[in-house]
Parts: sequence; C-alpha cells; structure tokens
Amino acid sequence: MLVSRLETPTQTTLAEHTTLRLGGPARAFVVAGTTDELLAAVRSVEGPVLLLGGGSNLVVGDDGFPGTVVKIATSGWRIDGDEVEVAAGQNWDEFVAATVEAGFGGLECLSGIPGSVGATPIQNVGAYGCEVADLLTSIECYDRRTGEVRTMTADELGFGYRTSVLKGESWGIVLSVRFALRADGLSAPIRYAELARTLGVEQGARVPAAQAREAVLKLRQGKGMVLDASDHDTWSAGSFFTNPIVAEIPPALEGVEMPRYPADGGVKLSAAWLIERAGFGKGHPGPGGRVSLSTKHTLALTNRGSASTADLLALAREVRDGVHARFGVTLRPEPLLINCSL
Repeated sequence: MLVSRLETPTQTTLAEHTTLRLGGPARAFVVAGTTDELLAAVRSVEGPVLLLGGGSNLVVGDDGFPGTVVKIATSGWRIDGDEVEVAAGQNWDEFVAATVEAGFGGLECLSGIPGSVGATPIQNVGAYGCEVADLLTSIECYDRRTGEVRTMTADELGFGYRTSVLKGESWGIVLSVRFALRADGLSAPIRYAELARTLGVEQGARVPAAQAREAVLKLRQGKGMVLDASDHDTWSAGSFFTNPIVAEIPPALEGVEMPRYPADGGVKLSAAWLIERAGFGKGHPGPGGRVSLSTKHTLALTNRGSASTADLLALAREVRDGVHARFGVTLRPEPLLINCSL
C-alpha cells in the first residue's frame, strides 16, 4: 500500500523536500517505500509526474508542481561478491559510508554528496576525479513507454559529463543501481590534484578507502558542500553551474592562465574561476540578500533563509549573464529546473 497520498496543495510544499528549501505546493504527493509501491504509484498516476529522491538536484518554481510528486523512499542494498545492488531511494552517502566500512573501495571520492542513489546515474554524478560511470555496471529501470521493467547497462545509459540518456527525460524511472567495487579496500586512483595534495600522495596513487573518504569529507565541508541545517551555505543544490566545455578558447581568454582540462568535444573550463573573475566573489548577494553565492564556494547559490525560487533564479541570471558578457562563455545549470526557467 502507498504510505501516503496528499491531495491538497496546502498539505505539502516542495520546499520541505529539497536541499534548497525552495519550491511551491504539489497538487498530490505520494510516498513509495518499496519498489512495488513505486511501480504501482507511477502506473496509476494520471497527468504530470515528478520523481523525487533526496531533492538535492532540483530547483522547483514558487508555483510548485501541477501534478503528482512521487517520493522514492526505497532503501537497502545487497552485496554479491564484489558487486552491490542498491535501491534507488537509498541515501547516497549512507550507502557510500557502508561500502567503505565493509572493506570495499571505489566510491569513496563521491562521499558527502547529498541525495539518493537513483539520481546518481541520471546526471552521472561526479566529484574529486571520480564519476558514477566509473563503477556502475547496470540499472533496473521502469520504462514508462512500454510499461516494462528492464535492465540497462552502463553502455546503454550513454554517460557524458554530468549527463546520461535519462537526464531531462520522463520515460525512465530508476529502481535500483548495480556497482562493481574494489574488494581490496583501496581507493580508486587519486586523480584530483587537490585531493592528492590533501592526502600527501602523487596523483594516480591508491590509498585506503577510509582515508580517502575522510579527506573528501573534510574538503567538502570546507566548501559548504556537506548538508548542515545550521549552515545556510549548505542550503543549496550543490554546484549550480557545470564546468563549460568549449570547442575553442574564446578570444577574451586567449593567452590567459586559467584552469582548463581536455574534454570530449573541446576544452573544459572552470566555472568557479570564470564566476570569480567576472566579479562575483564568495557571498555575492542576490535580491534583498535573501540569496547569495556561498561564502565558501562560488559555484553554490544559496538560500539565506527567507528566499523564493524567483530570488535564486534572478541571482543565477545575473551570474550567467555577467560571465557571458565578460568572457563570451555561457554557463548552464546543473540541477533540474522544475516549473521554472533561466
């Protein structure tokens, strides 16, 4: 049976279910605690459906969502040799912590990321030199087009930088995810320079997974990227803009020393570097001071406690347009925009 179904817009708002603490009412709200409940909910709903996990990658408009929100509250995982299958609604960092504690390596560089497991393949979540695509082998997915549950391999998911074939689409609903882990308890090769410096090792070295997890959490906490209800710098959707990939360096950046990395289709630039050099420093305020860039990291747009989604989007536009005017580079949002737009 479904845990709850709330039909009136005054009963719940999406602000209660997103890390930004923003978003208006849902027309209906369903909580699914098992895979069977999730399938039953999705199959029975008429009209627009919004699948909600941890709410860490959503910007929901002030008018809310004019359909049914299905909260995926499934949990748990099953270890099979050096592979593990985990439910889509499982809290991501709790799962990562458990794999490290159980003596497995591979996911430690993705520690501290908020949200649920099912969201990670959709946008190919990544941090500190590691992406979900590095370890994911397959997912179980409900295909709303055919009404069938099917397995999709990593190759079928078409992973790219912060994207997959599921991102921005409504036909595929992730039910569970399967990862191949490292049974030796060592981390993946440390690729990210900042993390290597923190650990005191050369890039490419491997360290105990628990040691890498501890270092990643410390780095993320210093940037306000670990959820803390008392810290408004964490009232965000994480990095709001993706690092832009350009086919060629824009004229305004020719000969300029800046972070840049090889990428499919061109060169990846640092969004944080562009934002700061365009005149938007840490703590840069938006409308009425109700929103601002994080005081710890310029990539996070934060709710200072009394904001609206309109406030947040106004700040996002200011930053996006300022970077484009200064450098000719267009920044694109990383979170999904629901019933709102830039």
